[in-house]
Amino acid sequence: MSYIEEMFDLSGTRAIITGGAGVIAGAFAETLLKAGAAVALWGHRQSTIDEAVKGLSSALPGCKDRLVGIQADTGVEAAVKAAVAATEKAFGPPTLLINGVGGNRGKSAFVDQDMELFDLVMRLNLNAGLMVPTKVVAAYWIERKIKGSIINLTSMSSYLPLSGVWAYGAAKSAVLNLTYASAKEFAPHGIRVNAIAPGFFIGKQNRALLIDEKTGGLTDRGKAIIAHTPFGRFGEARELAGALLFLASDKASGFVTGVSLPVDGGYLVHNI
Repeated sequence: MSYIEEMFDLSGTRAIITGGAGVIAGAFAETLLKAGAAVALWGHRQSTIDEAVKGLSSALPGCKDRLVGIQADTGVEAAVKAAVAATEKAFGPPTLLINGVGGNRGKSAFVDQDMELFDLVMRLNLNAGLMVPTKVVAAYWIERKIKGSIINLTSMSSYLPLSGVWAYGAAKSAVLNLTYASAKEFAPHGIRVNAIAPGFFIGKQNRALLIDEKTGGLTDRGKAIIAHTPFGRFGEARELAGALLFLASDKASGFVTGVSLPVDGGYLVHNI
C-alpha cells in the first residue's frame, strides 16, 4: 500500500450518512465507498433511500456488500436507536456519523415569517440534522469505548446571514456552535467532531431558488451568489470529496477536532 493509500484508506470504517437521499449525501457515500468504507444511508422515506442505494449500487457494483439503506426519522430518539442497531447488524458497530439532514423551506421578509414553518426548518436542521443523532450515537460510542468521528454539515449561513431564510440561518449558526461545543465535550472519549461547510451547490432543496425553471438561467438570488463567489460558479458535489476524506481519516486528521472546513470557492473571503 502506498503512502497516499495508507493515509486515506477507510477500510474498516463503518459510516452512517443521514439525509442519505440528498445530492451531497450521495456524493459523500460514493467517496467513502471508493475509499473502502461500509456505508449505511439513512433516510426518512424508504422509497427514496432505496432509490439512492440502487443508484450507488449500479454505479459501484463492487461495493454492494458495503452499502445498506435504512429508514430513520432522525428527529426521534427511538428511531435513531433502532437505526443504529440495524446498522450494527449489517456491518458491525458504526465508527463515523455524517449528519446530512437539512434544508430550507421558502423565503420571506422577517415580519412575514410563518412561525410553524420556522419551527419546522429549525427542527429539520438542528434537531434532526444534528442534536438527536449526535446524542444517540455519541452515547453509544461512549458506552462501548469506541473512538468515533462525527462530521456535521455547516453552511455559508453559519458564518454570514442570508436574506429571507431566517430559520435556516439560525439553525446553521447553531450547528457551527454545537460542532465546537461537542468537540470539546467528546474529546476525552477520543471522539472527534468536525464539519464541512459547502458553499453553493445545486441540490434538490435550493434549485428553485437559484435556477429559473422556465428559462434555465440564474434567478436574481443565483446571480447574487455567483457575483459574491470569487470562483464565479457553483460548486460540484465531487469537489467535497477531498475535505470528506481528510476529516474521515484518523490517519490524516486524527488530531483535528472542532473545525468547520469551508469548501466554497472563496465565498467567505469575498471583499470589495
